[in-house]
Amino acid sequence: MSTIRGARERARIEVTAAIKDEARKQLAEEGAPKLSLRAVARELGMVSSALYRYFPSRDDLLTALIVDAFDAIGAAAEQAGADQAAGEVPPAERWVAVSCAVREWALAHPHEYALIYGSPVPGYIAPMDTVGPAARVGLVLIDIVRGAFRAGDLTLPPLADELRADAERMAADFAEGVPPESVAALVAAWAQLFGLISFELFGQYNRVVEEREALFRQTAGELARSVGLRDTGTG
Repeated sequence: MSTIRGARERARIEVTAAIKDEARKQLAEEGAPKLSLRAVARELGMVSSALYRYFPSRDDLLTALIVDAFDAIGAAAEQAGADQAAGEVPPAERWVAVSCAVREWALAHPHEYALIYGSPVPGYIAPMDTVGPAARVGLVLIDIVRGAFRAGDLTLPPLADELRADAERMAADFAEGVPPESVAALVAAWAQLFGLISFELFGQYNRVVEEREALFRQTAGELARSVGLRDTGTG
């Protein structure tokens, strides 16, 4: 029985992967709002009822694709951070390396990036399953700042009085061990990081910026300084 069960599990994994691969092709060709379970089933030579056993609805399939994308970009950030930490690279340089890894993943996977950081899909409400994967990049950046603070290598940025209560709440919620001043700056830097990538990926730089990698690296260094990390020497 265990042999049969194992074969069934492997078959399910293979079919699930094939469904998601075909769905990603649809994302590239038609965009997320037009993702269709029937079209995916047709391309795979499956009847719709069979596909529904794997993904009961379009939203379930979208969620799986979103979680995969968040996990992939998060893994890229984590790997870059780990590689830099192993080489005892200064925190600010680790920040830039992680930022560049996120950008490189986005450029290599534009349609998946658009799914998670582009326009919301009409009618789709992301479930809690997406929250953990979505936080992975941010947690890598938080960990870099936390390590610098523990090492006494963090310069606290200014914090407006009216933001302190909010910053203290955010520190307690998701950035324990990071001073509120840097938490507020981290949130702003996180938004700017993905804004830079989105501008490049979605065409806002066309006929404006030519040296996009150089601009990104310089700005990533500036963002590192904005959260209190020391100068990277990249700018």
